[in-house]
Amino acid sequence: MHILTKEEFIANREEYFQKILDGAVFIYPTDTIYGIGCNALIPKAVERIRKLKQREDQPFSVIIPSIDWIYDHCKVLPDSEEYINKLPGPYTLLFKLTDQKALAKEINPTMKGVGVRMPNHWFTKVAAFLNIPIVTTSANVSGDNYMTTIEDLDDRIKNHVDFIIYEGEKHGKPSKIINLIDEGAKVIRD
Repeated sequence: MHILTKEEFIANREEYFQKILDGAVFIYPTDTIYGIGCNALIPKAVERIRKLKQREDQPFSVIIPSIDWIYDHCKVLPDSEEYINKLPGPYTLLFKLTDQKALAKEINPTMKGVGVRMPNHWFTKVAAFLNIPIVTTSANVSGDNYMTTIEDLDDRIKNHVDFIIYEGEKHGKPSKIINLIDEGAKVIRD
């Protein structure tokens, strides 16, 4: 496991982009807190995150490469537009997934819905450049405190990721979750 700065990550982007494409599991900063992620198209990588987080079947969200990804792979109801227009930002929007091949089935074992994020953060450009969805879930064992500094990171996770992009302490909280699967948007987490 290697801890690197944003500048080191960018300077060596070809190497790290290839690692992401190949299924690396890594920790990265967002506009809210630190996330743990991987290429959301690689089942084995998603399963590694499930084991690290000790999260058997609860769905994961993904950072999407573009707003178009939502329209290409999800059912978008008329009242969803208001929330789509808030992206990028500290929101996770839940949609019904219409394209089962858009993500590894391990993202959500029921494959009925998917949480999508576009953090207002430089890291979102990585998903856009690679043109892949990236798993986004808090960097913690399920039920434990989420990571805001490197000191917060549980050794059970820290010792089993391929690399960490660290940019100092975060002062945010997890993203607001809005359910847009059915008519009438519902805030699940504020």
